[in-house]
Amino acid sequence: MSDDKRSRKPVPRPSPESLPFWEAAKERRLLLPRCNACSRFFFPPSQRCRHCLSPDVNWVASKGTGRVYSFVVYHRPYHPAFEGDVPYVVAIVELDEGVRLLSNILGTPPEDVRCDMRVRVTFEDRDGASIPMFELAP
Repeated sequence: MSDDKRSRKPVPRPSPESLPFWEAAKERRLLLPRCNACSRFFFPPSQRCRHCLSPDVNWVASKGTGRVYSFVVYHRPYHPAFEGDVPYVVAIVELDEGVRLLSNILGTPPEDVRCDMRVRVTFEDRDGASIPMFELAP
């Protein structure tokens, strides 16, 4: 593998179902799929609601706020491109809309991250994509 490929962080490869999520992220907006039949949010995106199986789904702007549900601190990089980031936090963030996203917590020392800590979305630009990440909410 070339040094260039090792040094570049991976970017998403959107599926047809997740494309609206990633396109909105490029605009620094967090969109979530919500069912028009049962009014519930769900994630990851799919063609049908995970709760009632209705195909009547649309995309709604998230508040972008939530809490750390669970987390781990990586002391070894998962991918060579993350070598300069260790230690870093990988967290499950439960958004106020009720869905959970796997992401990173930025701007807070790993030893200060706690479950139930309030966070808000931020975005990291990477090779033409914007990745939703989270930071401590004010």
